[in-house]
Amino acid sequence: MSNFIALDLGAESGRAVIGRFAGNRLQLEEAYRFPNGGVRVMGSLHWDALRLFSEMKNGLTKIRQEHGQDFASVGVDTWGIDFALLDGSGALLGSPYCYRDGRTEGILAEALQVVSRQEIYERSGGIQFMELNTLYQLYSMVVRRAPQLEAAATFLMMPDLFHYWLTGRMKVEYTNATTTQFYDSRRKAWSLDLLARFGIPAHLFPEVIAAGTVLGPMRDEVAEETGFDRLQVVAPATHDTASAVVAVPAADEDFLWLSSGTWSLLGAVSDHAIVTPEALGYNISSYGGAGGTVLPWKNIAGLWLVQECRRTWAREGSGYSYDDLAHLAAAARPFVAVIDPDDPSFFAPHDMPAAIRAYCERTGQAAPETHGEVVRTALEGLALRYRWVADKLEKLWGRRFNALHIVGGGSQNRLLCQFAADSLQRPAVAGPIEATAIGNIALQAVATGRFASLAEVRSVIRDSFDVVGYEPGEAGPWDEAYARFVALVDK
Repeated sequence: MSNFIALDLGAESGRAVIGRFAGNRLQLEEAYRFPNGGVRVMGSLHWDALRLFSEMKNGLTKIRQEHGQDFASVGVDTWGIDFALLDGSGALLGSPYCYRDGRTEGILAEALQVVSRQEIYERSGGIQFMELNTLYQLYSMVVRRAPQLEAAATFLMMPDLFHYWLTGRMKVEYTNATTTQFYDSRRKAWSLDLLARFGIPAHLFPEVIAAGTVLGPMRDEVAEETGFDRLQVVAPATHDTASAVVAVPAADEDFLWLSSGTWSLLGAVSDHAIVTPEALGYNISSYGGAGGTVLPWKNIAGLWLVQECRRTWAREGSGYSYDDLAHLAAAARPFVAVIDPDDPSFFAPHDMPAAIRAYCERTGQAAPETHGEVVRTALEGLALRYRWVADKLEKLWGRRFNALHIVGGGSQNRLLCQFAADSLQRPAVAGPIEATAIGNIALQAVATGRFASLAEVRSVIRDSFDVVGYEPGEAGPWDEAYARFVALVDK
């Protein structure tokens, strides 16, 4: 069969996407969409996993009703880091926490009193330090003696939870396992000695499987609910960024990639992890990729800043679309101020525009005044951070990458794409937009035998989707702004 279903979940929404291969073309159809977002309950922020799974089944039911049974497989991808705990009977122990929950505030500093930064970096195979990492979420549960941790029998990442509910199989897929900061991509094993140092029970962690593993057919209960006749389930690259990189329409590996959305993730493709004092100093990660690759990258705050500005202004009565904000930013004064989008004050503020202005005042700069200036300052800050990360990756690699490929929903933000090309002073190629779903489907197609290799299916992807090219503009203003940026972040 040549038809596949990607269940693609992001922080704001989830979708059921159909992928159809016809000759040397892949066609996509979004069949079902549903909202997602953290749910605040009694001061904590959770994912509504049961509703999300119900929506996935609704999507599958709609596809079966409208398109029949002619599908080879289905697979789930989500964000990384977050997880679920199950008891000995396989029942869910509470609603999984969202990575933006406040329970990890200050926990990284506590963790570094137990194990040094250098040792954690080494034992994790070179994963960057973020207080939201799985390791610190679990350690916060140890510190607080959380009953769920004491009662837990099995740990699953979010996409693995949904695959378990679909098939009954408890496995953790490799690309998402590496986001925990306690799975070593070099040794292909959980860092159990590191877990023991933090008092995290080693028995929780199941077998890790490769991206593109066939898990088996749907459970009878799910097949009956959706109407599918024992549809096969494949674990793709379940970390959405790893799936997105599969869809980069490049013929070789001489490129930097940028997965642009709520988060920006900028990286390259390698056959080995980079675990050096220099990489640690830059806080660069070596996450797992499809086909046994390693993806050195750095997480950057992303369009979260713009999304939160839009949310704040909507509360105040200004109902901007994202296109409205892009037009306002394009017309605004350039480089009113320079911000670091990764400053902790931007992680979860109640009022993002106020946080941006406060940052500017705190760093001795004039604050942006209009809504357009605030958005432009955020987008310029992102592009400057992209340049900083690119510089560090190239220093570690000892080479210059000739192009930047931008994939994901943020590739539709033409102003940010142009800023990226201007800041990095190299051509940028934007698209495909639906990179995560495409990569998910591509790995299913290889796993089920539709294609012999990832290289073969990638050639089809290159021929299937339009991209937009951006040439770098004048370097001088960006060089000046970058000097200001470096002075802020490299103190």
